[in-house]
Amino acid sequence: MCFSENAVLQPILFGLFLSMYLVTVLGNLLIILAVSSDSNLHTPMYFFLSNLSLADTCFISTTVPKMIVDISTQSRVITYTDCLTQVSLFLLFACMDDILLTLMVYDHFVAICHPLHYALLMNPHRCFLLLLLSVFLSLLDSQLHNLVALQITCFKDVDIPSFFCDPSQLLDLSCSDTLIKILVTYMVGILYGFFPTSGIIFFYCKIVSAILKIPSSRGRYKAFSTCGCHLSVVCLFYGTGIGTYLGAAMSHTPSKGMLASLMYTVITPMLNPFIYSLRNRDILRKLKRLPLWKI
Repeated sequence: MCFSENAVLQPILFGLFLSMYLVTVLGNLLIILAVSSDSNLHTPMYFFLSNLSLADTCFISTTVPKMIVDISTQSRVITYTDCLTQVSLFLLFACMDDILLTLMVYDHFVAICHPLHYALLMNPHRCFLLLLLSVFLSLLDSQLHNLVALQITCFKDVDIPSFFCDPSQLLDLSCSDTLIKILVTYMVGILYGFFPTSGIIFFYCKIVSAILKIPSSRGRYKAFSTCGCHLSVVCLFYGTGIGTYLGAAMSHTPSKGMLASLMYTVITPMLNPFIYSLRNRDILRKLKRLPLWKI
């Protein structure tokens, strides 16, 4: 589907999505460059942040470039192989976003609630293992969906009611037994939605409790500001993502589903550098010193 059939709006939509894509890629790549080039930023928090920026860049690259090409060519056709490839990459990087956001909350939790054990609990070796675990779990989810999709032998329709090959929408087009689709949808929703969300809520309850015990009002404000920025991204990503994914089994209009998908596939990766990356003084200080601006 496209956002509008109006020919007059097509150049506007093309420019809008192209600009959003370029801003997202540039912003996240600047974060990666800043973190990798400054040894003072080689800490667990910035390690997960730079990997989140990389995942966000890859995540938005699985959907927006194809959408931009579709708008420019006035074609909304995608082959079955390309569709499965897009589904696989989309789920891979979406799950990485999911898990990395959870790991960042855990990092905040350890730093605030167990500061004396922070160096031990969040040592470089453990952080790298946590990153590998996130990649493994993301690949597992991606391939699980692909295995289910490959079992589909017929489709009741060939029109996907979204601007990309949404995994939930693709499974919903199957005219075969719906039991497997329902099991996969809700199993993945529980594993990659309920458990991470429960963990985030638990960690944030502990974090808020610890912050309220800080005697300095300035210290409380700084801690709340950092956590608040991250929490806003978490709510935006999880709220729209889980709502759209689990809502695929329920009746909803395609336009609302597309807008919700747009929020977590395009808007959230674009806001990531601005909400809690570029507002960080250490990141800003490093970005201003990059030789890139002297060219």
